Amino acid sequence: MSSILQKFKPKEGSFWETFKYKDLLYQLVSRDIKLKYRRSFLGYVWSVLNPLLIMMIMAVVFSFLFQRNLALFPIYLLAGRTMFEFVNNSVGKALGAITDNATLLKKTYVPKYMFPLSKVTSTMVDFVFSLGALVIVMVVFSFTQGKVLFSFWNLGIIIPIIQAYIFALGLGFFLAQLHVFFRDIRYIYNAFVTMWLYCSAIFYDIGMFYEKADRQIAEGSLPYAKYLAFVVENLNPLYIYIKQFRYFVWVPGIDNVPYWAAVNQWDFILGTIYALVMFAIGTYFFKRSQDKFILYI
Repeated sequence: MSSILQKFKPKEGSFWETFKYKDLLYQLVSRDIKLKYRRSFLGYVWSVLNPLLIMMIMAVVFSFLFQRNLALFPIYLLAGRTMFEFVNNSVGKALGAITDNATLLKKTYVPKYMFPLSKVTSTMVDFVFSLGALVIVMVVFSFTQGKVLFSFWNLGIIIPIIQAYIFALGLGFFLAQLHVFFRDIRYIYNAFVTMWLYCSAIFYDIGMFYEKADRQIAEGSLPYAKYLAFVVENLNPLYIYIKQFRYFVWVPGIDNVPYWAAVNQWDFILGTIYALVMFAIGTYFFKRSQDKFILYI
C-alpha cells in the first residue's frame, strides 16, 4: 500500500495532495482536540456528560410538549441530536479554517485543503467520544426494559457516519472558500442552521406530518403536510443520515417499528449521492479559488 502511495503523485493544489502531508494532518487534529479540552476539569468526560445533560432536559420537555409517547424516546432524541451536532460542528469549524490559519499560510506552503479537513476530522474524533453518552443511555434502557439493546446490527452506524463525514467535508470546503471572500457567510450559516435544526426531525418524528396530512385529506383540504414530509425525507441530506443512524441504534430496540422509521435501499443510495455530490462541489470550488486566498486573508 505504501509503495502505491509513493508512486501516486497528485497535482499541486489538488485535494489528494493532502495525503502527502498525513503527519501534518495528525498534528492539526491532535492540536484541535487538545485545545478543546485544555484546562478543562472534566476533560474528555465532558464529551459524554454534555449530550447526556442536554438529552435529559430535552427528553422531559418534548415528551410533555408533543406527547408522542415514542418508545425509547431518549435514545431517539440523543441519536438525532448527536448526528446533527456532528455535521453542524464540523461545518461550522471548517468554515473559518482558512482565515483562522492565515499566518501559517503566509509563511509556508501547506495544502489549503488540510485546514478544513483537519477541523472536520477532529470533530469526528470528538463525535466518537460523544457516542459514549448514547452507549450509557442504551445500557440504562437495557436494564429497565429487560432486554439487551446491543447487537452487531449497531455497527451499521458506520455507514451514515461515513456519509455524513464526506458530506461535511464537501460543505466545509465550499463554505471555507466563500468565507475568505465574504465574511458574512458565518452569520448566514448560523441563521441557516436554526432552520436546518427544525427541518431534521431531531425532537419530533416525521409521522406527525403524515397524521396531519390524513386529517387534511379527511377535511377535504390540500395535504400540504405530506409535501413537507417529502421535502424533509428526500431533500434534507442531514435527515437522511439521522434516519439511518436511528435505524441502527433506536429501531432494533423497539417492538413496533413505525413505517416512517424504516430504512430502505433508496435511503442509502440517496445519502451516498448527496455526500459525493457535495464533496465534488466543495472540492471543485475550493480548488478554483484557493490561489486567491493569499490576497484576502
